[in-house]
Amino acid sequence: MKHNTIKSDYSNWQISALTILRVLIGWHFLYEGLVKIYTPGWTAKNYLLNSVGPFSSFFKSIAQSDQILNIADTLNEWGLILIGLSLFIGLFSRLSSFFGMALLAFYYLSYPPFANLGVEAYVEGNYWIVNRNLIEIAALLILVVFPSSHITGLDRFIFLNRKNKSDNNPS
Repeated sequence: MKHNTIKSDYSNWQISALTILRVLIGWHFLYEGLVKIYTPGWTAKNYLLNSVGPFSSFFKSIAQSDQILNIADTLNEWGLILIGLSLFIGLFSRLSSFFGMALLAFYYLSYPPFANLGVEAYVEGNYWIVNRNLIEIAALLILVVFPSSHITGLDRFIFLNRKNKSDNNPS
């Protein structure tokens, strides 16, 4: 009987490092989303109203409409949770990495770490041009370019089923 596994050109160290990176980013997203869900009255309103930079008028307009703000809050909370859970368990990780990069880009653009913007509030680790959001975007890009969830996550079962189907139906 033939044992079906997914082959990889990655070394065990590379697979381990990529998996650790994916799980840690997943945990970060999941934790941030759960904190928002379980914090009574949480809203992004003040964060958006105090945004700075070239896109601040867009972010402030979101906060000035209760309906749009409610949608933004819900998308933010559940986006963080679903992206985080997906990365953590390795299910649809590549797609989730793209969504994570988009969400982090909004955070980055609402408080860009550019000189002379007077950004003090809401910014942890604010350095000129590069901040933690940009670093996490780059880390998610690494996970898109070098995926591991098809080896160490639940995506493995999806890829294994696809491989088995293609092995059974040669063209």
